[in-house]
Amino acid sequence: MGGKYRITGDTYPRMRRPRHRRRLVLAGIGAVVVLGLVGWGSLQLIEVFTGGDKSASAADHKRDCPTAKPSAAPVKALPKPAAIKVNIYNATTRTGLAKAAAEELKKRGFTIGEVGNASKEYDKKVPGAGVLLGAPAAKNGSFTVLGTQLAGTVQKTDTRKTGEVDLILGAKFKAFSTPKEATAAMTALTKPAPSPSPSC
Repeated sequence: MGGKYRITGDTYPRMRRPRHRRRLVLAGIGAVVVLGLVGWGSLQLIEVFTGGDKSASAADHKRDCPTAKPSAAPVKALPKPAAIKVNIYNATTRTGLAKAAAEELKKRGFTIGEVGNASKEYDKKVPGAGVLLGAPAAKNGSFTVLGTQLAGTVQKTDTRKTGEVDLILGAKFKAFSTPKEATAAMTALTKPAPSPSPSC
């Protein structure tokens, strides 16, 4: 007894996975990889053109670059008013001007020498506030200190060997600087100056 019917092949045809589906998967993976590389490259370009992390760079610069510090010594060693002997001469037509000026400078601590009228060389020939006349050594000492008391003075030197200074009052002299103004000017001259800023 055998079967009447004989099956010579598969009853149903075998299902095959389409090849185009595999190609789509591979194409998708390739696209993802390409997009990742493009994104990474864009980030590198942005970092190059923006200079990287600016906040970190600024912090590193601040840490490595020292700040300027004031120098330890004063700019100038200036004499005290009491160490400066001042001769006061009036080169104007106003009477009693030299005496009044001498009294005011004496109150401010200066040592007063001669007081009177200016010589013919300067009498009525000083158009400004005044002239400071002394030895060359007075330029960086006595002249500087006296200059804080009267703005607009002209400095001149002669051949004298003594340390005294002549103050010749001119036509534009009205009054000395106020004590507050003179003190501020003196402080600006004697306070320590900051060191140059580092160039790092």
